[in-house]
Amino acid sequence: MFSGGIGSWGAAKRVAQLYGTDDLYLVFADVLGEDEDCYRFIPEAAANVGGELVWLKDGRTIWDVFRKHRMLGNTRIAKCSHVLKQDQCRKWIKANTDPLDTAIYVGIDWSESHRLPAIERNYQPWTAFAPLTEPPYLDKADMIAWCEREGIKPPRMYAEGFPHANCRGGCVKAGMGQFKLLYERRPEVFAEWEREEQGLRDFLGRDVAILRDRRGGTVTPLPLSVLRKRLEAAPETVDADEIGGCGCFTDD
Repeated sequence: MFSGGIGSWGAAKRVAQLYGTDDLYLVFADVLGEDEDCYRFIPEAAANVGGELVWLKDGRTIWDVFRKHRMLGNTRIAKCSHVLKQDQCRKWIKANTDPLDTAIYVGIDWSESHRLPAIERNYQPWTAFAPLTEPPYLDKADMIAWCEREGIKPPRMYAEGFPHANCRGGCVKAGMGQFKLLYERRPEVFAEWEREEQGLRDFLGRDVAILRDRRGGTVTPLPLSVLRKRLEAAPETVDADEIGGCGCFTDD
């Protein structure tokens, strides 16, 4: 399961080192909304690993999916992941592989080992593995340094401080801290997400939002337009460490 993230490259390198590349497929599902440098990195990283890069496209964006299913993704439900990544990859796996002689590899590392049971369950009857959950243990900084030693420039989003290199820094599973970072580092992308979210709110006619506000002991939707006003007025009141998590291949 290949992506623009440094973890999927590191996992693929370990697989290639252990088993070679004759029957190795690097499967990337394109949501048509990645950073342009991510699209640079993917073919370069795949060429470095070896094997065959499989580039899957549904043809829709995440916002197209939300409109189709009349919902807005959030930390609990990410229909974009299911439709544009999981379903596309599952179709390819079923059409091209046999669970009796095929293993699935994902790029989570040792800090995400708690996600492994769901991954193993989701891919049955195929057997799934996460090579980076095994020693020698590496963190993202280790893998970025490894990638640079291989002569590949890592995705630029890591240098900008983002926890992952997907979806240009936005994610419906992200927390307020990540959107704060997006507002500070990529205001044009934040503005696009704000417009798209408001468009979904208008389309659905409901008070829905990607984020939730828990202040005062109650939980209410927190639109990005409201978060932006807080960031403009008092950025220190928004918790920069409330990042959330990207989980396109790790959730049920």
